[in-house]
Amino acid sequence: MTDWLSALTTQTVPAVLVTVARVEGSGPREPGAKMLVTAESQFDTIGGGHLEMCACETAREMLASSGSSVATMRRFERFALGPSLGQCCGGVVYLSFERIDRTADRDARDYVDHLSDVWCDRQDSWRIVALDSATAPSLYDDAGDCVAGPALPSHIQFDRERPCHVMQDSAGQRWLIDPCLAHRPHLMLFGAGHVGAAIVRALADLPCHVTWVDEREDMFPDSLPANVQMEATDIPEALIDAAPAGTSFLVMTHSHALDQRLSERILRRADAGWFGLIGSKTKRMQFEHRLRERGIPSERLADMVCPIGVPGISGKVPAVIAASVCAQLLLVWEASAEKTDFRYVRIPHIKENLLETQHEAN
Repeated sequence: MTDWLSALTTQTVPAVLVTVARVEGSGPREPGAKMLVTAESQFDTIGGGHLEMCACETAREMLASSGSSVATMRRFERFALGPSLGQCCGGVVYLSFERIDRTADRDARDYVDHLSDVWCDRQDSWRIVALDSATAPSLYDDAGDCVAGPALPSHIQFDRERPCHVMQDSAGQRWLIDPCLAHRPHLMLFGAGHVGAAIVRALADLPCHVTWVDEREDMFPDSLPANVQMEATDIPEALIDAAPAGTSFLVMTHSHALDQRLSERILRRADAGWFGLIGSKTKRMQFEHRLRERGIPSERLADMVCPIGVPGISGKVPAVIAASVCAQLLLVWEASAEKTDFRYVRIPHIKENLLETQHEAN
């Protein structure tokens, strides 16, 4: 399934962005989950079956309306997940609806394109959306500066520890505070052969960023998933040295000699994350012997995962290897996930005494 942001950057028709703004009790998705709805298509999901169907109906009702009234541009609605929706979750989900037309609205195009750019660069940003007016959304960066859309008046302390939520100012105006945080897991994948390409395809819709490296530029496909950046270089070792601490590495090039050079460079970094090397147990034994001779200590060699993949899956078809390796990476990334390092950011334009919204909804 295409993610909402990738779809939004390529749409040439009006669309409605639906965001889970708040959840009370049990709900199918967490605050911040999104889907994009056009007159004929849907991208991504907020979950919930009938809830999602009702949300699509509301979005398409907005798209069928003309003009720029608040009802056409914004909605904020409450859905009880009970018998009336044919669901038994028992919770309450609040959804925000935001109409966006990149083709007709230059401000919307600039806002969406900037959001996509910073996300691809693995940078965090915050969307501030007025729910009770048709005012264009604002986008703030990690430093608390408005980088797209209108700057908001006044100042508040914005608590970055909070997920997506709705706040209300002293005049009763409601605002969606929507953190668009870059995926933390980062994989540097060396090798654009059949297995490497299969892994990139499998990771396309998963919560990670991938740097795909090979010296053979013609090996890369014409188009790449939104979470993948291509690096065609004759000096891949330099990318290892420049990679952020905690980066995961996966080595599967066309050359065993290059695999060994890259493995040595990775193992010399004490702050590297998970490291996988494609190959058999025999290849591992050979590499351990050679790398030990080059001064790599045994404790670091123990961190080298070779063979790669979930134990018990032995298929050699590229797609099978990819499924096994991606499952292994997800296990590693989820086990090592830590609470996001939020900070307080001052956001101009909203009153200091913002209050969390009550249960009522329009």
